[in-house]
Amino acid sequence: MKIDTKVYEEKMSKSISSLEYEFGSINAGRASAAALDKISVEYFGSSMPINQIAGISVPDPRTLLITPWDASALKEIEKAILASDLGINPQNDGKAIRLAFPQPTEERRKELAKKAEKLGEDCKVAIRNVRRDANDKIKDMKKNGEMTEDEQKASEKLIQDVTDKFTKLADATVEAKKKEILSI
Repeated sequence: MKIDTKVYEEKMSKSISSLEYEFGSINAGRASAAALDKISVEYFGSSMPINQIAGISVPDPRTLLITPWDASALKEIEKAILASDLGINPQNDGKAIRLAFPQPTEERRKELAKKAEKLGEDCKVAIRNVRRDANDKIKDMKKNGEMTEDEQKASEKLIQDVTDKFTKLADATVEAKKKEILSI
């Protein structure tokens, strides 16, 4: 009886999805609502994501327009953006906030590319952790007599093949993001 790889493939796939989500917050001079995903606003005593208290639109490729549903939240949204690591000064016109994404410098692009590489490495570590869990399960199954030594070797090879597939996918995702960041 060989191990079922579907569970482990799903976990590895979630690591890739997480990487892609993280890449959404890396802006390369293009406006993206995902850049605001990690910013929370104090609103009526609780911390809420901006997209739950305001409409976010992209009127042009370099601008985000944040229109709060409650005008009293405008100052809090502005404060949260200034306190974040976004690095963009919000322009408040009394009704909405505009975020103008500047064209990043060559140095900033290289920093962003390094950040993308680090996120890619973190993703590959998560994938390898899933492989380790699978191999531990395989060893336990062998120890408990649920599989033969040949089945153990075959299962370990299956898990390694799945790991290699997802590691290559992580590398390809990182390369695509780096290409996007470094292109002017």
